[in-house]
Amino acid sequence: MTEADPQARVRLGSSEPRVRVRLDLAYDGGEFAGWARQRDQRTVQGTVEDALRTVLRVPAVSLTVAGRTDAGVHATGQVAHLDLPDPVWSEHSGRLVRRLAGVLPLDVRVLSAVQVPADFDARFAALWRRYVYRIADRDSGADPLERRHVLTWPRPLDAAAMRAAAEQVVGLHDFAAFCKFRENGTTVRCVQEFGVERLDDQVLCTVRADAFCHSMVRSLVGALLAVGEGRRPVDWPAALLQRTSRSDEVGVAPAHGLTLVEVRYPPDEGLAERTLQTRAPRSAPGA
Repeated sequence: MTEADPQARVRLGSSEPRVRVRLDLAYDGGEFAGWARQRDQRTVQGTVEDALRTVLRVPAVSLTVAGRTDAGVHATGQVAHLDLPDPVWSEHSGRLVRRLAGVLPLDVRVLSAVQVPADFDARFAALWRRYVYRIADRDSGADPLERRHVLTWPRPLDAAAMRAAAEQVVGLHDFAAFCKFRENGTTVRCVQEFGVERLDDQVLCTVRADAFCHSMVRSLVGALLAVGEGRRPVDWPAALLQRTSRSDEVGVAPAHGLTLVEVRYPPDEGLAERTLQTRAPRSAPGA
């Protein structure tokens, strides 16, 4: 860049007014090593940030995401945000989604890109995230066209027993038994909904919470699979909530059956308050 290059200064200058942009995304996680950028690994974050740099012609882009999905986990309702110089957004806003579609690989799509208030934070302003885990337990296994997104289970499952077990873990609890340990991280979460239903030849586990810790959803589903097979009683998953560390008895369901389907936010006037609430320390009832 030279002093005679004002357009480059617009793109690089930190003094320019910034615009916060919300991206809604969908991706097939099968060929990604998760959301978060990693050295020498193909990730959703790295792929989308690289595409944004190419389309916007800026040297750096940083995405903040609602939920950092693990390797192999899919999304139809992922949300992220980034901050852009006002002139860059003004230039590209009307065609950004279309241009990204021409640059991104077919297993990840940016569905929309809209300007949002500065108080919007894809991670901390979220009210809840909703995941769906799909299991096919018929003798023939999952439909071949759905095999990358549905877990084939070799034995029949009792969906009613799984539903009863899921209902017992709803609420504010310490989910340490179902989470991988992360230093300085809390495992206290509020599960707002945990439903199980049989739909034709599939069992669908839907879980909604204010947030999830690492491997929590897949571990909860792993516990329900043990109940559904009759290997564990209905009250076993809830009894594990008394644990203060990861339980070796809980299996982690394979990643490919899990999809992040929705993230919900408050109205614009409630964004800042929600972020403060999310950031505040908390503990499990009775702690």
